[in-house]
Amino acid sequence: MNIQTLSLDPRITVRKPGAPNPEGECVLYWMQRAQRALDNPALDVAVELGNELGKPVVAFLAPVPFHPHANLRHYRFLASGIPDIEEGLSKRNVGFILRTYPDHSLTRFCEQVCPAIVIGDENPLREAEHWRVRAAQDLKVPLWTVDADVVVPSRLLGKEHYGARTIRPRLQALLPQFLVPTKVVKARIPWNKPRTLHSLSAHDDFTAGWPLDRSVSPIEGWHGGTKNALRMLNDFVNYGLRDYPKDRNHPELSRTSRISPYLHFGHIGPLTIAHAVQAASAPAAAKQAFLEQFIVRRELSVNFVRYNSYYDSFECLEPWADRSFARHSGDRRPILYDEKQLEQAETHDPLWNAAQKQMVLTGWMHNYMRMYWAKKILEWSPSVASAYQRAVWLNDRYELDGRDPNGYAGIAWAIVGKHDRPWFERPVFGQVRYMSLASTGRKFDSKSYIAQIGNLERAHV
Repeated sequence: MNIQTLSLDPRITVRKPGAPNPEGECVLYWMQRAQRALDNPALDVAVELGNELGKPVVAFLAPVPFHPHANLRHYRFLASGIPDIEEGLSKRNVGFILRTYPDHSLTRFCEQVCPAIVIGDENPLREAEHWRVRAAQDLKVPLWTVDADVVVPSRLLGKEHYGARTIRPRLQALLPQFLVPTKVVKARIPWNKPRTLHSLSAHDDFTAGWPLDRSVSPIEGWHGGTKNALRMLNDFVNYGLRDYPKDRNHPELSRTSRISPYLHFGHIGPLTIAHAVQAASAPAAAKQAFLEQFIVRRELSVNFVRYNSYYDSFECLEPWADRSFARHSGDRRPILYDEKQLEQAETHDPLWNAAQKQMVLTGWMHNYMRMYWAKKILEWSPSVASAYQRAVWLNDRYELDGRDPNGYAGIAWAIVGKHDRPWFERPVFGQVRYMSLASTGRKFDSKSYIAQIGNLERAHV
């Protein structure tokens, strides 16, 4: 495939057009969101270009300490995946340079390695998109970015979709084109690192001395990296997928895949997961149920963040929810909690407290509990706006998969009815779907879940 044809791939956005610099010494992959060497379309494009141009390929990863709401918990998880990146890239004859703040400048690195073209991965979040726009302005060579963390390229969906029922037919029509196996292609020309070019070791603690929030502790039971992600996927496919339809809304059973942190950090790709599920020996209904959540719902979340600039604010709400909240703006809230009480799980609701503690202690919360958790924040906050802000802050601060389209879409669904429909009118909630302690607790063994989290809390003391 020639370069002109490759640039027309719907996964690729040409940020800075032009022909690759013929005097360039390499193809540079600017690795950010897709932190892996397997099932990485951005890396694949870089390797394909390198082979077409007859040049080596080098990946550049440069973590920085100023991601909004990111803290030591998140950076430790990220760092634990870097050795797998280096090992995987080496197997593909791709070089790897790790640098960190304040030596993180992409443009300065380009001056040192003289690339013919730069390939990046995409990220729909506001700050990350700004970095890509800025890079396109500053670079002297072409810049392409590749949609590497969805199955169907987001640009093909064209607009923000109202809900699963509108995005599902579009995704299903495109899946045969994109849900296909990919080949692991090696760079034909290995990259030889110049002696004068410095790089941190993949095993270094790059956060030492960083000005970052260290108040949220790393989680001992979670370790990043593609190898750990593949182990978790294998366990789920072999032992959890079969009963997924009936067990997925049972937090006390903990039989979901729990792979969302690895997806968030890009340690595993969506095609890897989808193909593993398709090849499993589980019943077809179980596979279909999981892929509905994993592809339709997840890519609906990415679509929401890509096309709605208010994704982390209550202003993303639909007109029906806006009108409904306006009718109930003066409703009295019988119970109000401040942010500290919520963060410390000091409410009257034992189920909500358990969910909050699970997130704080483990960096993860069961999806069913996330819905209940967010809706109660709406009920106990002074306003819709403050409830949304609190949910985003807590989610992004403690969840390993925080600061992610899935999290923002989940909060929007729970608090302002995004991707949902109007329900029966009630105080405070208006027509936004309601969940109560009594009704939620009857749908699974809530006492067992609360007891499990209590045991976990005592173990941490």
